[in-house]
Amino acid sequence: MKRGLLFLLDFDIAISDIYIAKSDMTVGEKIRHLRAVEGTLRGLGRPLTQAEVIGQMKRELRKAISQSYLSQIESGARPHMTHGTRQLLARFFKVQPGFLVDDAEGYQAELASHLRVKDAGIDSWLYAGADRCHDDAQLAKALQMIGDFPDARKALMLLGEIVAVPGLIDHLYDTLKGGSRETVTR
Repeated sequence: MKRGLLFLLDFDIAISDIYIAKSDMTVGEKIRHLRAVEGTLRGLGRPLTQAEVIGQMKRELRKAISQSYLSQIESGARPHMTHGTRQLLARFFKVQPGFLVDDAEGYQAELASHLRVKDAGIDSWLYAGADRCHDDAQLAKALQMIGDFPDARKALMLLGEIVAVPGLIDHLYDTLKGGSRETVTR
């Protein structure tokens, strides 16, 4: 069942990326679309509201813009945003900053690769896992940190390599945690 849901999520994201790639979009339209994708990725089944974007941005990035500024950007009342705002929105939505500009008329580009679609599914899976681990704050934090990492797929692949080397997990854990006596078993 979970695998089927992830497939549908990946399919929805792939379709959205095709939609973006095949249409001329203003930056406001792109942000509205990214709010919809982000809401899907976070398991809401609806777009994130502007207020939710600002709240999540504050929690995840420790910085935010105002909701009214986001509204002005989306409505086109502010056709240009500052470099800092573009960087912040790009980090939150995990897109390249250059994506957050109006497309020139007739612009077309292949926006997402197959791996980007997989990465979105991996991030979603990690965030959902973090939510389910509410009784184990350390594990939830670890899953959230991996999901927040720009290339969560690479982080998980590295973790797989670390697990494959006998004794390396205990050694790294002890080194990073200052010789804690807790051992990690697999």
